[in-house]
Amino acid sequence: MERSFDVIIIGGSYSGLAAGMALGRALRRVLILDGGKPCNRQTPYSHNFLTQDGTAPAEIAALARRQVERYETVRFLSGTAVEGSRDPKGFRIRTESGETFAAAKLVFATGIRDILPDIPGLAACWGISVLHCPYCHGYEVRNRPTGYLGNGEQGIEFPLLLRNWTADLTVFTDGPSTFTHEQAASLAARNIRIVETPIGKLEHVEGSLRSVRLRDGAEAPFAALYIRAPFAQHCPIPAALGCEIGPEGYLKVDPLQRTSISGAYACGDNTTAIRTVANAVASGTTAGMMVNKEMVLENR
Repeated sequence: MERSFDVIIIGGSYSGLAAGMALGRALRRVLILDGGKPCNRQTPYSHNFLTQDGTAPAEIAALARRQVERYETVRFLSGTAVEGSRDPKGFRIRTESGETFAAAKLVFATGIRDILPDIPGLAACWGISVLHCPYCHGYEVRNRPTGYLGNGEQGIEFPLLLRNWTADLTVFTDGPSTFTHEQAASLAARNIRIVETPIGKLEHVEGSLRSVRLRDGAEAPFAALYIRAPFAQHCPIPAALGCEIGPEGYLKVDPLQRTSISGAYACGDNTTAIRTVANAVASGTTAGMMVNKEMVLENR
């Protein structure tokens, strides 16, 4: 039997929980569907989030869920949404288990899926010592030997940024360098080394990087390695419904978190390169408030 709600939120991590809280406080009947695979599940500590700096992401999420559960109009379901459709009344969502739900509005808080390089040891270090953001983690590895995996036009700006946190910085191009003469000179002027020999393996202890071993056998100690990994949208439903995706791969939203599809909103990491818990919470709160406002104006 199909169950109906005012709003279905797909994704129950930080942005989804924030949207759920805003909607619960607005007395809306909400279903939060969550598959339980946040992208930062290996990350030991969250930073740059006032009142929660240094707290484990899982602790923040658990507390947030307990607080959202206090709102009696909000329901949770553990499961993965696999299919969505639209009709004049709103949206229908089908889960992997075959259950179907209907709602007037839809919020995608579905995050992204990182596509990591196939380097032994890297996946085990992801979010612990193989990092995506110096604002999130740079302070903890400041002034220590640090690497960056990147090359050419896509790899020039980030090491210049990382130089803010450490003077001991190496760029691994994992093959022949494609930096221009000017780019290479810019790195050299900041004492940033370029290593072209491909990486063979990351030596680590329970995800904590110890050294980078190259394929020629050379090895050097490192405390952290930054990468800008490609990614894919974690959930295929927005694209299937026709939500516009920008050239960088993020769902396009306006300042009110509205997608290009009427009645569908998005928030969190699936919409922006600013992948912080604080930003996810802020965008989720905005999405929840704006969904309710739209429903009020529609006299729902």
